[in-house]
Order: sequence, then structure tokens, then C-alpha cells
Amino acid sequence: MTISDTSAQDVVLTPTTGRKKLIIITVISASLLLFAWLALPALQRWTQAQQSVSAERLRFAQVIRGDFVRDVTVQGRVVAAMSPTLFASQTGTITFNVDAGDEVEQGQVLATIDSPEMQNMLLQERSRLMSLQIEYDRQRIANQQEVLENTRAFDSAALALKAAQRELTRSELAIAQGAISSVDHERTRDNLDTARIMHKHAELDTELDNERLTFELQTRQLAVDQQELLVQDLSRQVEELAIVSPVSGIVGNLLVDQKTNVARNQAVLSVVDLSAFEIEVQVPENYVGDLAIGMLAEVRAGTQLQHATLVAVSPEIVDNQVSARLRFDERVPDGLRQNQRLSTRILLEEKQNVLMVQRGQFLESGSGRQAYRVINDIAYRTPIVIGATSLASVEILDGLNPGDTIIVSGTDAFDEADTVLINN
Repeated sequence: MTISDTSAQDVVLTPTTGRKKLIIITVISASLLLFAWLALPALQRWTQAQQSVSAERLRFAQVIRGDFVRDVTVQGRVVAAMSPTLFASQTGTITFNVDAGDEVEQGQVLATIDSPEMQNMLLQERSRLMSLQIEYDRQRIANQQEVLENTRAFDSAALALKAAQRELTRSELAIAQGAISSVDHERTRDNLDTARIMHKHAELDTELDNERLTFELQTRQLAVDQQELLVQDLSRQVEELAIVSPVSGIVGNLLVDQKTNVARNQAVLSVVDLSAFEIEVQVPENYVGDLAIGMLAEVRAGTQLQHATLVAVSPEIVDNQVSARLRFDERVPDGLRQNQRLSTRILLEEKQNVLMVQRGQFLESGSGRQAYRVINDIAYRTPIVIGATSLASVEILDGLNPGDTIIVSGTDAFDEADTVLINN
């Protein structure tokens, strides 16, 4: 038996020449040079960067020019433009003529209040008015009588003055003929002076007395007028015992029970006018300074996008929010319901052709004063100046150019590094 050796596995090696060694060395050197050339940029980036972060943890956005719209999106609630609450005008027992949900017309009597005290007071004041009117008529008749008496006294004084003047004329003729003594003539002259004085006093007394009578009659008339005003006011209050609807719509809620004794100025029921709706929104406090009457808004009702206008802003801030009202520019969409929730977008500001970028967490990380601009997988910290901000975009005033790419995600992990290597 023959044992085989390993001669079949042996390979005859031919001695290598110097040329082959040179080729091998050349290939290896070229490979090393190529590797060094390819690795040099990466090595340079590694040496430049102070931090390194994976690209999967970051979000990027490009700086662009476009139309910047600053808005705020809030949830709106459909409310009736007119939903008055009616109050009891007087204390009494209320009787409703309608139920909640009934359709009513403007001017329709909704409820009545039974107030015997008010009705009795009206009757008493009417009786007093009639008494004052009778007193006025009596005073007017009495004034006429006194005017006649004053006229009679004045006419008598005038007749006495004429008689005294005639007596003086006869006395002057008689004394010229020596028919009477000078004493009688002087007595006649004194009688004339007395008659003149009496006539003058009668005239003054008549004027003053007539003025007094006019004043007394005016006083009576003022008393009558005052009482008439009181009666008119009480009549109005009695008429208000019937509560009427100020608008056409439906009865909202009955705030008291039937035949309940209500107090004055107590709310009793509400009426809702469904022909006109408005949107009530709650805007965050930090947007209050930007709100202004007349701003445009968009309201999404189902698949419809309706335009609206800001018509009212509450002056009070409650729970870090301010209440505002929007009114539809066109007709109210069909199918709306009271208290229905709608998505509302208020346009605060609109600018044309501005430099802007997508909004992100980098604003809070850099306090709005810096951003990381990406060039060849290296992010460079760059000072920026921002303008207006919206929910989606940020206006860039300085520091960036159109086409620049920046990191819009949070940069707190960069530790304020000037350069950051981004690993893909």
C-alpha cells in the first residue's frame, strides 16, 4: 500500500520581478491618495465642528420670499346676534302665554304680571288729576270774577277823575265871576288831585292783581301738568305689566315657573332671534394688542368657508382670554344652530413679498435672535432679526437670505456651539 504525499497540492512559484512590485506599490499608493482625498473634507468638517448631531433628530426649512399672513386660529361658538332677556317691570304674579320653543312675532304678548297695587295707584292718581283739573277750572272762574271787580274799580276811579275835572272847570268859571269863595275853589282843586291819585292807584292795583291772578292760574296749571305726567308714567308701568317680544324668533328659556310671584327687575324669559347669527370667539391674551375692529376672518362651517368681519372686542380679559364677536359678511349659512362650534381664523396682518421661513422650536431655543444655517452638512450659528410671527411662518428681517437652509427644530442640545456637524 502506497501512502500519497502532498505533491499534488504544491504550486510552483515563479520569482517576481521588480516591475510587478512597482505596479503593486503604485496601486496601493494611489488607493491611499484617493482615500485621503475623499476623507479630507470629512476630516476638515470634523475638525471645524464643535458638536455633532444626527440629521434624523433635526428638521430643516428653506428661507423663501412670499406673502406673509399673520393669523390666529380659534374655536368659535355660534350665538344669536339678538337674544334679549326680558325682565319683570313690577312685583306681582306672572302668567305666561307661551312655552319654551314657541315661535313668536315682534310685539306679541308673552306674559302678563298681575299687580293690584300698581293698578290701584294708577286709579288714585287719575282721581287726583281730575281733582286738580277741577281746582284749576274753579281758579280760572274766580280769576275772571276778580278781573271784573278790578275793572269796575278802575272804571269808577276814572269816572270820579272826570267828575273832579268838570267840578274844577265850573269852579274856575265861578270864581272868575265872584260866585264862590277861594276856599271852595281850593277844595275843588284838592278833590281833583284826590281823584287823580285814586285813579292811579286803581290802575296799579288792577295791574298787580291781574298779574297775581295769572300767576295763581299758572300754578294750578303746573300742578295739573305734573299730575298728568305722573298718571302717564303710571299708565306706562301698567302697560309694561304685559311683557311683549322685542323681536321675532322663538322663546328661549322660561326662567321662572307659571303663576310665580316675581320681584321687580327679575329675569323671567328670553327670546332668540334666529334670523341673524354671529360667532363668539375667545382669543388668547397675547393677541389682544393686535385685534382691531374691522379685521377679516374666515369661518369654516362644514365644507363651506365663509368670510366674516370682527365687529366687537371685549375690554375685559378673563382667564387669559378676551371675548370677541364676528359677523358674517354675506348671508348666514344654512343649518347653523345656537352654540354650534366652528373653526375660525382671524387675519391679523398680511404682507406682500417678505422674507420668511417655517416657524419652529428654534425661536424659543434661540430667543428669536439666532438660527443655525446649514452649509455642506455643517450648521453655523447665525444672528438673525425676526419680525412678525404667525402660527406657520416667521418673518426674517436680517441675517438670512433667500434659499438658505436652517434648522427649525429645537437647538438646545447644541450648547450654543458656533458650528455643528450633521451626520447623515
